[in-house]
Amino acid sequence: MRIGELAATVGVTTRAVRHYHHLGLLPEPERRANGYRDYTLRHAVVLARIRRLTELGLGLAEVRDVLADDAGRELVEVLGELDEDLARQESAIRERRARLRVLREDARRGRLPAEGPVSPELTALFGKFGPVPPGSPMAAKDREVFALLETTAPPEARAELLAGLEAMMASPGAVERAHAAYALLDDLVDAGLDDPRVDEAARLLAGLIPAELIPADLDLGLGTSTSTNTNGPDARGGGNSAFLRAFFADFAPAQAEAVRRTFRILTEDRR
Repeated sequence: MRIGELAATVGVTTRAVRHYHHLGLLPEPERRANGYRDYTLRHAVVLARIRRLTELGLGLAEVRDVLADDAGRELVEVLGELDEDLARQESAIRERRARLRVLREDARRGRLPAEGPVSPELTALFGKFGPVPPGSPMAAKDREVFALLETTAPPEARAELLAGLEAMMASPGAVERAHAAYALLDDLVDAGLDDPRVDEAARLLAGLIPAELIPADLDLGLGTSTSTNTNGPDARGGGNSAFLRAFFADFAPAQAEAVRRTFRILTEDRR
């Protein structure tokens, strides 16, 4: 058989046959006097087995192990591992479908935030804050940052973030003060650093945000931190100097200064 005939017989592509040759999965056939490869029934049998094993979900390295073990012991072991992996995938899929059901129900009831999908806990907190104030870029940005931090934070830091937001929401008048802070920060978009509203916004924010959410080692001069965590931002916005630089760069100068002053007030209060 020629390579095209072999591929058609087994139901694979000629490119796959050549790839299996390259990986050493399928032995190279002898060549005829005219230079063409001459494939035998044995090649078709091996190729068909490769196809069956890959259709089960085995990787090509695992297929090589199976083909190298004539007694078939390796196949039993690999199939067991494959079954365990599929069981894990099934569990993960069930969890994802359960999460999707919650999200679809939230969407049906008009409770799915624009930043979604986020966790049910953060969705509930956004619901307590109420809808984003119309025409407030700062309010929309705030929610986007919370969603980002929840996604990137390790489990302990994520729990700390959510607990801090819960504590903030428990304060009387928190929603009204948060909306007032958003409006004040929105007004600073074209303001100078010496605008008295910068300090006003900082003190309003400092009265809202739990001090525990701000890392004590935060360097507010350049937007860097002395924290040893370099893998990414933690739930409180610290840890990664590149993240902090990007965080402050996303604000207008007066807005960034108001946020820096907020952090400074909170870190000084903890000392």
